[in-house]
Amino acid sequence: MNVTVPKDSRWHQRMWGALLMRRLPVLGRPSLSLEQEPQGLFLLWLSFMGLLVFGATLMWQHGLWHRLVQADPTGLTIVIVLLFMGCSVWAGLRCHALGQQWQALQSDAPMASITHTSWSHDYLQARHHPHSDKHIVLQVLSDRAHGPQEMAWWLNGIQLKLGLLGKVIGFSVLALELGRMDGFDPQQSAQMLKSLTGGLGIALLTTITGLAANILLGLQLMRIDRFADGLVAEILSRGEAQAMASPPAKAAE
Repeated sequence: MNVTVPKDSRWHQRMWGALLMRRLPVLGRPSLSLEQEPQGLFLLWLSFMGLLVFGATLMWQHGLWHRLVQADPTGLTIVIVLLFMGCSVWAGLRCHALGQQWQALQSDAPMASITHTSWSHDYLQARHHPHSDKHIVLQVLSDRAHGPQEMAWWLNGIQLKLGLLGKVIGFSVLALELGRMDGFDPQQSAQMLKSLTGGLGIALLTTITGLAANILLGLQLMRIDRFADGLVAEILSRGEAQAMASPPAKAAE
C-alpha cells in the first residue's frame, strides 16, 4: 500500500517563519545529522535558545528593554514577548517528546519491550493486526506527530496580528493628535512633535516586535514539523517492511 507523509497545512506555510525556514538550504531538511543523535532536536533547541538569551541580555545591558516598555503604553509588546516565551518553552518540551519517540524507534529492543507510549509500537501493532483500518491508523499517527503544533502555529500568527493591532492603534493615536491641531504654533512645536511621534512609536515598535517573534517562533515550529515528518516517514517505512515480511511468515505456517 502506497502511503504519503502528511504535508503541512497551507495556511501556516505562508507565515514568515515558515517561509524563511523553507528558503534556507540546510535547515529545511526533514532530519539533520545532529537531530539523529539522542535528544539531538532538543539540543538544537537549547542552542537556539542560548543565542536568544544572549541577545536579550545584551538588550538588557543597553537598556533597550526599558525603552521598549516606556515607548509602548499599550503593553502589546510585553504581551507579544510573554507569548513568545511561553510558546518557546512549549516548543522545547515538544522537542524533548519527539526526541524520546525517535530514541524508541531507533532502539533495537524487541516490540514487546517498547513502552506503550511509543508511536512506533502502537502503529506497528495496529498495522500487524488483521482487522485494523490502515487509513485510521495512519491518521492517528499523523495527528500525534503534527496535531499539537497546530495550536502553536495559531499562536504564532496571533503574535503577528498583535503587532498589526499595535500598528493600527499607533496610527489612530497619530490621527487623533493631528485632528486636535487647530494650527501650527512654533512655541508648542516640541510638545506637538512629542505627541505625534508617540503614536508613530507605538506603531513601529509593536510591528517590529510582532514580526521578530513570528519569525523566531516560526523557525522553531518549522524545525519541529520537519523532524516530525522524518519520524513519521521512518515509522511508515518500518510498517511497510513489516507488511512485506509478514506474508511469507504466514505462508510458512
